Amino acid sequence: MGETTLMLIIRRFGHPNLPALVMLHGFLGSKDDWSILMPKLSQYFHCICIDLPGHGANHLALASPGFSQVAAHIVDKVSGLGIKQFHLLGYSLGGRIALHVAKDFPNALLSLTLESAHPGLIDNHQRDERAKSDNLWAKKLQQLTMPDFLSLWYQQAVFNDLSKQQKQQLITLRRHNDPLRLSNCYLATSLSLQQDCKPVLHQLRCPCFYLYGEDDRKFAQIAKDWQAEYGNDQLTLQPLTAAGHNIHSLHPRLFSDTLLALLNPTTSA
Repeated sequence: MGETTLMLIIRRFGHPNLPALVMLHGFLGSKDDWSILMPKLSQYFHCICIDLPGHGANHLALASPGFSQVAAHIVDKVSGLGIKQFHLLGYSLGGRIALHVAKDFPNALLSLTLESAHPGLIDNHQRDERAKSDNLWAKKLQQLTMPDFLSLWYQQAVFNDLSKQQKQQLITLRRHNDPLRLSNCYLATSLSLQQDCKPVLHQLRCPCFYLYGEDDRKFAQIAKDWQAEYGNDQLTLQPLTAAGHNIHSLHPRLFSDTLLALLNPTTSA
């Protein structure tokens, strides 16, 4: 992948001399999803927003499972910018991928922040059920028009905090995605294929944070169970009131202020 293509899949904000913050969006998103946070975050960080494979301008096809491949892909692109260590933030799918970056490249991280991200399944029955569910969604993605697929996708309970208007805005924004490329990424990074990444915390010498909305009961419980198993010293939880699954998009000021307070950039510069 040449320099021109690299610049297509990455958008950068903030002075290059600031600490680097690599930001990984969720499924169906793009690097531009983080733009709403840039007026604040770019004052303190050199923000590197990357299109995940199959999303935006990133046409990389993944083998299955694709977690190690996409983790190496991300670190390679960031390294290509001359950056060897960075803060890492991942939302949902981006958070699950961020955990694999942390697993495979622990020394590259200055901090790890997860937003509404699943650390992985350990029960084989749950894995089987998730595989069936993901295969059904992949078939819908391949067979339906993008607007029809998106309409179904945003009916899931995890998006209940979105208004009808907000869902329609997302459908309009996402409707130009390529369904075959999305399907490749979706299946290659299925939760059913993801390793149990909870023990990754033991590999890291940097602080680890988990942000969740208190209205997102599923991921609030996932975060609490994870911390209960590994302890407060390993994982710092940050619940946000009146927020659901996608905090950074619906509550950008709250998210930015919370992230800056956690990372304390004045001491990391």
